[in-house]
Amino acid sequence: MTDADETVAGALPLWPRLARFVPYFRGSGWAMTAMVAATTVAAVTEPVIPALMKPLLDRGFQGGTLYLWIVPVALMGLFAIRGVAGFIAQYSLAYMANQAMVTLRGRLFGRLLDAPMTMFGKTSASSLSNTVVYEVQTGTTLLVNAMLSLIKDSLTLVALMGYLLYLNWKLTLIVLVIFPGVALVMKVLSKRLHRITQASQQATDRLAYVVEENVLAHRVVRLHEAQHAQGERFERLSRELRRLAMKSTVAASAMTPLTQMLAAAALSAVICTALWQSSTSGITVGGFAAFVTAMLMLIAPIKHLSESASPITRGLAAVERGLDLMEQTGSEQEGAHDVAHARGELALDEVTVRYAGSSSDALEAVSLRVEPGQTVALVGSSGSGKTTLVNLLPRFVEPTGGRITLDGIELHEWKLAALRRQFSFVSQDVVMFNDTIAANVTLGLEPDRERIARALDAANLAAHVASLPQGIDTVVGHNATQLSGGQRQRLAIARALYKDAPILVLDEATSALDAESEQAVKTALQRLMAGRTTLIIAHRLSTIEHADRILVMSAGKIVEEGSHAQLLQRNGHYARLYNLAVSNDDLDSSQESVLP
Repeated sequence: MTDADETVAGALPLWPRLARFVPYFRGSGWAMTAMVAATTVAAVTEPVIPALMKPLLDRGFQGGTLYLWIVPVALMGLFAIRGVAGFIAQYSLAYMANQAMVTLRGRLFGRLLDAPMTMFGKTSASSLSNTVVYEVQTGTTLLVNAMLSLIKDSLTLVALMGYLLYLNWKLTLIVLVIFPGVALVMKVLSKRLHRITQASQQATDRLAYVVEENVLAHRVVRLHEAQHAQGERFERLSRELRRLAMKSTVAASAMTPLTQMLAAAALSAVICTALWQSSTSGITVGGFAAFVTAMLMLIAPIKHLSESASPITRGLAAVERGLDLMEQTGSEQEGAHDVAHARGELALDEVTVRYAGSSSDALEAVSLRVEPGQTVALVGSSGSGKTTLVNLLPRFVEPTGGRITLDGIELHEWKLAALRRQFSFVSQDVVMFNDTIAANVTLGLEPDRERIARALDAANLAAHVASLPQGIDTVVGHNATQLSGGQRQRLAIARALYKDAPILVLDEATSALDAESEQAVKTALQRLMAGRTTLIIAHRLSTIEHADRILVMSAGKIVEEGSHAQLLQRNGHYARLYNLAVSNDDLDSSQESVLP
């Protein structure tokens, strides 16, 4: 959403903006009914207090015992009714707020799980988590509480105004004069609050992103002694957020004194008019006291209504952020083709990829055919397009041009779940969840403890898992920090083995393994690769010598293709890369041989 769009959204009337939030209260109809009924009862009881003043002052002090017990009993009953009504309203409110929050948050998270991959490149993780977790909760709570106050105080205002009209309609007309002024103050300051709130949200996102960056890069920060520079960066953004918070406080706090000044002016005019009326039309002391009491009681709901503009504005801004994210982030497009197990025939026809904001193609008119069961290796320098090519297959990246098919069916015609079911993917960037080893191996599939054990054994991780206190039920911590780098990579390989998909993609899958573990995993992968289409991205060329075909990529193009022996014979790009790799391996071996 652009700033211009946000300004337009903020300029919309209140009720159309609130209407976007109404669907999330479905299922809370009884709570809404109970809240409105309870607040109505509480509001209707408000005029009873000044109503008791008139007979008490006019006749209660003239003798008799009737008013000695009527007024106290009436007051006790009145506050008992208001107490029960208040409890029902608060409970109903809490139910509605939490129900709406759970529904909205669940739909937001569901949308994130299905959102196009491009969204994650445009929006930081801290901003998304802030919106889903904090903005929704804060916004919903503020909004629902403010709406309760709005309903309750509006009904109270109507009840008191009705009683004032009954007592003295002429004096009541003076009171009505203050309402246009209050509405104008609320409108002007609410618009300013909306702009400041949006700016505060963006500042909070920037601040959260700084925290996220420094948490993820804590080793680099300490290694380069960048604590002071990062601290100043954090302090600068904190001061900006403080400045916006103070501006918000000024705008919100100005509403109450301005409305109170208008109310005080109206009250002064009423007192003067009432004193004049008492000398001409004989208004009683009790009638005047009841009118003034009711009018003074108007100040509290007017004050609350003016103060409700701030939480409604802030709550709406927070909730609208989540609603905008959900409404403007479309789901990935998919077809209807669905099979349990593909043959594994892949074809790329003149495929081009250019990332947004880039002046050159990441892939340029690449054509490729991979037969079922074939092992194809991709080699080349960093940035040559290897990872982009394999990310096209499960549609993590969309092509700018060209056509990609699996088993002769274009990828867009596949159902996404069915398409991605055909791939096991092991990346050099291992991602694990803060869950058990078993859950990380199965990840979305039905758990089978025997299959898990076999997968761990094939990945050369079974011995280590057996040594853990809870075995496969051991929780591995944030991104499996309780495991070493090599163990995490082997756990990722076990996940791929467990999935047993017809197409296997290995992106430096053995890069973090020691020599002994690497050999054991290679053996397991060779058994797994048999009969399966396999794509291997490798910088260590010794790991791909037995591939059926090797593709050499450079600047987004396939510049050489053939077997290991054929490419060495040509003495081209591959031969130069291989000879350089062999030289580096020899150098590493000679350095290791002289170590004590």
